[in-house]
Amino acid sequence: MKKLYKKIFLYFLLFLAVITAFIAWANHHVESKAKNHLYKTAAEVPATNVGLVLGTSRKLINGHNNLYFEYRIKAAVELFKSGKVKHLLVSGDNHIKGYDEPEDMRQALIAAGVPDSCITLDYAGFRTLDSIIRCWKVFGQTNFVVISQEFHNERAVFLASCYGLNISAYNAQNVDNYYGLRTQIREYFARVKAILDVYVLKKKPKFLGEPVQIKL
Repeated sequence: MKKLYKKIFLYFLLFLAVITAFIAWANHHVESKAKNHLYKTAAEVPATNVGLVLGTSRKLINGHNNLYFEYRIKAAVELFKSGKVKHLLVSGDNHIKGYDEPEDMRQALIAAGVPDSCITLDYAGFRTLDSIIRCWKVFGQTNFVVISQEFHNERAVFLASCYGLNISAYNAQNVDNYYGLRTQIREYFARVKAILDVYVLKKKPKFLGEPVQIKL
């Protein structure tokens, strides 16, 4: 019986080692695909027509403001006011009543001085993959700049590259390690899922629908 337990334990350690190695490889692969497409200052960002702002909740579960949301809005406003983008496509989730990421982003952008006529809402950005592909196939953009935190931008650029899109990304200010620890841990597994989605599962957006013209 002891030999059986020892064998099971060794198999478990081997399985754990394989999983750990795959997670490490997935993160390195995503970062390497994205590293030449990310920008830290607005002045460096190549000018283009549309900036795609990736959604997140405006408030945390405890009711406090979500810094990820605030910093993304700030970055989007910087790009718009510097003339690096002419229009902002805000893409997020609104499938639950009373929860509307695109509308929250629109209101925040307007409050920061972006004209409503320069904002388009994508209500079906349920995942990063959906937001990227919908920006391309529904909203007709093949050259755009993604706006989110660096860790998120890396995954977004990686996903875009898997579909032949050569896009850039502007890194919004990140949050400190303590505030964002859970998000950072979750991102490791999100990258594994992204790789499985494009290379194995061949995932598609939940919704596409009719083309929508962005008025520039």
